[in-house]
Amino acid sequence: MQKLDNTALWNEAAKGGALLGAVSVGCLCLKEWAGTTESALLVQGAAVILWAVEFFGCILLMKKLMLDLRDRYEGVKMEHTYRLGRRCALLSGLLLASAQALFILRMPAESIDTMLAEVSGSLGLTAADRENASGMLDRLPLYTFLFQWLYCFLYGTVLSSFLSRYIFLQRLFGGSFEIREFPGPDSQPDDQPQEQPEEQPGEPEDQPEKQEDDHRPDEP
Repeated sequence: MQKLDNTALWNEAAKGGALLGAVSVGCLCLKEWAGTTESALLVQGAAVILWAVEFFGCILLMKKLMLDLRDRYEGVKMEHTYRLGRRCALLSGLLLASAQALFILRMPAESIDTMLAEVSGSLGLTAADRENASGMLDRLPLYTFLFQWLYCFLYGTVLSSFLSRYIFLQRLFGGSFEIREFPGPDSQPDDQPQEQPEEQPGEPEDQPEKQEDDHRPDEP
């Protein structure tokens, strides 16, 4: 087994972050593709299914990365798996935030105007508020990038805290336990021989009754 140091931990985090980021970016691309079909049922179904795939898939991948680190390197402790999870979240969040900012930059102006009109109508914004909101749209990719990166890092930190404890507690208590009945006051341990009843001296042993011979000669 190899010895774990800071460089090896960053290398493992880079691999794990790339894998987690690829899953998240792939789900984001599928959501964007579903949005171009202009089918409300497909958009809603894809959003729910891809959210479940991304959510549970990232949890399982994070757990697998921590288990691989524990089994591959020597002297891995709970703090090492926790650091691995945080760094994976930091790097994967960077990929996802960059992809979301790129999608916003490539969004057509008509789509942005339509989205702004829908938001203004639902919130009841005035013309002045709408002008201020349109001015903030120029910095929307930057805000989206920072918010998404921070969200991924915080979520990954909390998840790493739970998973690192779960993995080592599972290793500590993962053995099979043998269930035994609680001995009563009159019971004896299995390793002690049971006491045999003592025979009283002078008592004759029971002798089997002799059967009479049916073929003996008749008495005169």
